[in-house]
Amino acid sequence: MPESSQKSWSGRALIVGAGGIGEVLASQLADRCPHLTVTLCRRKPKDASDWPLDLENSESLSWLTQTLSNDHSPLRLVFNATGRLHGPSLQPEKRLQHVQPDALIESFKINAAAPLLLAKAIEPSLRRDQPFHYASLSARVGSIGDNRSGGWYAYRAAKAAQNMMLRTLSVEWARRFPEATVTLLHPGTTDTALSKPFQSFVPAEKLFSPKRAAGHLLDVLLQQTPAQSGAFLAWDGQSIPW
Repeated sequence: MPESSQKSWSGRALIVGAGGIGEVLASQLADRCPHLTVTLCRRKPKDASDWPLDLENSESLSWLTQTLSNDHSPLRLVFNATGRLHGPSLQPEKRLQHVQPDALIESFKINAAAPLLLAKAIEPSLRRDQPFHYASLSARVGSIGDNRSGGWYAYRAAKAAQNMMLRTLSVEWARRFPEATVTLLHPGTTDTALSKPFQSFVPAEKLFSPKRAAGHLLDVLLQQTPAQSGAFLAWDGQSIPW
């Protein structure tokens, strides 16, 4: 999308997830597209402009559907910036014997199922003749073809599952909403809480600040068109093998 078109783009945009990348995405998108109403969706809103949303809660997703149905602004962009690599009950596995059933389910719930359920929740607000972007953070480690180091079973598999789900979604929406564009984006290793325990293995020049990562992601996303829907792209716009 040419820069001049971006500046005149109007309607509502949702950034879902207020982690290290999400908040910066919302700020940069508002700067680039001043006629867009950019709304940050998070589990616990910090101010009145935020919308409460928990992607793991079906009632919360139903609330989003209803809220959008009452919104007079056309929905132009939804960016899922959520993801979970580690937590109290979830740690990346170094080998097979570290795999735990509960951790597999937790990873798939937030990293694979949540992006698709978010798309389901916002779909009633889409229109056939209305340009729309749906983007979701993926990860290069979710590439089956690019997997050379192994490990991280749950996270890799959940991201690969997300890729398949949203690629399938892009095929359906191409028929039903021909102006919609679905994009899966790898942000690069970013200095956030998600990557913090693993940053010692990352060269300094390859560890991006959230500001830099968000800028790259928007550069790539806002150039995509419906003809390219379903792409799995890195922060620099290069295709990643499935």
